[in-house]
Amino acid sequence: MGESERQRSRARRASSRRRRGWRLGRLLPVVVVVGIAYFYYRPLSSWMHTRDALAHRQAQVVALQQQKAELERSLTKATSLSALARRARRIGLVREGEKLYIIKGIPAWKRAHQALDR
Repeated sequence: MGESERQRSRARRASSRRRRGWRLGRLLPVVVVVGIAYFYYRPLSSWMHTRDALAHRQAQVVALQQQKAELERSLTKATSLSALARRARRIGLVREGEKLYIIKGIPAWKRAHQALDR
């Protein structure tokens, strides 16, 4: 093997090392970015899921607060004296000193008078 062949052989090896180094130099940042993305994926995913769950729960709280306010209003209205008196009269109760009159045949009376009005 001559001197020139050795030099060419060395040059080829050095050239292949440079190409390998060049590939590694380009590949290393990609590997680092993929590694960082991998380690940040789980915490970010968990944070986003928690944020969505919190927004859902807050919407539920607002809806329940509105429902509670509506129920409190209807309770206040239902327990007023006038509402209680109306309900008592519907089931046939009367106040002290009043007399209860039961009138029968009202639908038949209405039909008879409607026929006369025509």
